[in-house]
Formats: sequence, structure tokens, C-alpha cells
Amino acid sequence: MPSVTHEALVELFKNRPTLAAEMLQDALGQPIPAFTEARVESSDLTEIVPSDRRADVIVVLLVGDQRRPAMAIVVEVQLGVDPDKPYVWPVYVVQTRARHRCPTRLLVVTIEAAMARWCSQPIDTGHPGLTLTPLVLGPEGVPVVTDAEQAKAAPEVAVLSAMAHGQSAAAEAIGVAFLAAAAGLDEERRALYGDLVLSSLNAAARRILEAMMKSGYEFQSEFARSYVAKGVEKGRQQGILEAKAHDVLAFLEARGLEVPVDVRERVLASTDIAELDRWIRRAAVVSDARALLATTGS
Repeated sequence: MPSVTHEALVELFKNRPTLAAEMLQDALGQPIPAFTEARVESSDLTEIVPSDRRADVIVVLLVGDQRRPAMAIVVEVQLGVDPDKPYVWPVYVVQTRARHRCPTRLLVVTIEAAMARWCSQPIDTGHPGLTLTPLVLGPEGVPVVTDAEQAKAAPEVAVLSAMAHGQSAAAEAIGVAFLAAAAGLDEERRALYGDLVLSSLNAAARRILEAMMKSGYEFQSEFARSYVAKGVEKGRQQGILEAKAHDVLAFLEARGLEVPVDVRERVLASTDIAELDRWIRRAAVVSDARALLATTGS
């Protein structure tokens, strides 16, 4: 099940179709053609051959009275290492380009600097000259929105700012700017975005914002209510997995063993606590990090 954070980021790009183009141009310096409309298209990329290929969001920029596609943007939210993505992302780009017959960009969105570095790695498809380098929007590329007028003009950018910078010294100012924008939103978006901003801010900023909104603030949106209970448990489970994975790597590194990139990614991607416990025990005795992943022994 996708996490609350993943689904929240996806919602931002769906609710503001121009957001993908704005981030590519303003944050990443990518040239964007002039367009008259940005439209969210079906993200189902299933082919005749049975498969399940669904991008998070696909936005098509349209021009002219005939609404001709000028550019398509595949938006992928990535919050954790997934060894499968370097294989499916090129497929998303190629199939979207074929469907809409226009230049296509891959925009990967993450709110952690370490993940931004992982997502930015060029993908060698194996065909000469065909290497895909994802365009990655990480926390450094997300603007810090502390101006009320800027937040009113682009509330989704203000929410994205809170998610990327809500633990920084600017958290309170980001939250106050969002409140100025919240008044102009419809009830559903106001509730959803309020939940996202509050859950992203540090404790001090959150207390101030809660007092400004109303005492005893609770999750208001149907979206948040549907995910929060599962999200708490998933977050606890994810925290255990991450801690154990880092224990495995720390053990190997403390013993002076070099940890290859593929081994590191495999350990960080594990979702099996028993497997991680087994690797922790092996990390104490193996003489080569690759031996950690052997399927025999304990």
C-alpha cells in the first residue's frame, strides 16, 4: 500500500496539473514549451502483453485551439529505494511518448536528499546512446514559500514547501503563509492540505499553527482519515525495517568491509524483518559483503 506521504504528493500534482511544468522550469531549469492547458491523463500504461504499469501522474501540456500535445510529463513520487524503477521508468517514458506523440520528460519527486541522489543516477538501457537521466525534484529544488501572496497563487507549491522544509527554521513562516492561502480553497482541499502541512511541520511550528487554526486540531479530510490509522502502523513497521537495515550496513562497515552499491540497495529495499535479522547475524562473520545475501546458512 502506498504511504500517506506518497499519496499526498501524488494528489498535489493531480490537483494542480501545471505543477509538474512549473517545477521542471522553475526548480530544475528545464525548457518548457508555451502551452494553453495542462491536463492530467490516464496513467495506466498497460500493454497487450499482461503487465501492471501505472505511473503516479501523467500530465500533457496542450497548445492551440486543437489542443495539440506539446509535451508530456511522467511524474513519479519516490520515497524509498526500489531496484525495479530503473527498469520501468524508461518504459513509462517511451510508452507515454508513443501514446501522445510528443516529447516526454520523467520528473521524479522526493522529499529526502539521499533519495534524490539515488533517483538521479543515469539509467543505461543497454542500447548505444540510449541513457535516461531522470529529472529529480528533491528538497533542495522545492522553493521555501513564506510569502502569503505566493502561497495564495500556488497553494500546492506551499504544501510541497511544507513537506520538503517543514523541519527547518522556516517552518513557522511556511505554515503561516499556507494559512493565508487556505482561506481561498474549497473545503475538501483546505482540509486535506491542512492535514499535510500540520503533519509536515516541526513540533514548535505545529503548535503555533494549531493554535491559530483552532484548539485540538484533528485530521479533517476524508483522505487523511482513510490513511492515518494504516499510516501509523505502516510508519512504525517501516521504522523498524529501516533501523535493522542500517544496522546491517553499519556492522559491515564497522568491520572494514566494502559494501557494493547493489548490496546496499538490496539491504535497504528489504521488507522482511526475519531476513534483516538473519543478515545482522551474518554481518558479524562474513568476510565479503556479497556473501551476506547468500541463500544458505543463517
